[in-house]
Amino acid sequence: MLTGSCHCGKANWTLEGDPGSITACNCTLCRRYGTLWPYDYEGERIALTGETASYTRADRDEPSLEILFCPSCACVLSWRGLRLGKDGRRRMAVNIQLAPPDLVQDLPIDHFDGLDTSEDLPSKERCVRDLWF
Repeated sequence: MLTGSCHCGKANWTLEGDPGSITACNCTLCRRYGTLWPYDYEGERIALTGETASYTRADRDEPSLEILFCPSCACVLSWRGLRLGKDGRRRMAVNIQLAPPDLVQDLPIDHFDGLDTSEDLPSKERCVRDLWF
C-alpha cells in the first residue's frame, strides 16, 4: 500500500496495490499544480482521510472533476469525478508527489495531453525521479 500526506499531515491518502504507470497531464490545472496521478475509484483502492476542501473549475459550465486539497497547507491530494460512471463507480486519482520518494521514484510516467487533444502522448520512458532531480 502506498500512502501520501499533505505538508502539515492533516490530510492523507492511501492507494492499495500496484499503482501502475503515473500520469503527467498538461491541462491548465495539472501543470499549475505540478501533480502526477495514479488512478482508481473512490471507495475501492483509493481512500482519503482528514479534512479536505475542493475546487471546481469556474471556466466550465459542467466541470467533470473537483480538486481536493488540504485546507490548512493547500497541498493538492487528489481529483475526484463529479459524476458516476455507467458502472456506478466514481473515478479518482491521488497526487503521487505526496508519497515517500523512495517508494515511487521508479514508477513510469505516461503523458496525457489534457490541454489540446485529450489523448495519450508517446512515452518518453521517464519515471517519477526524472521529474524530481
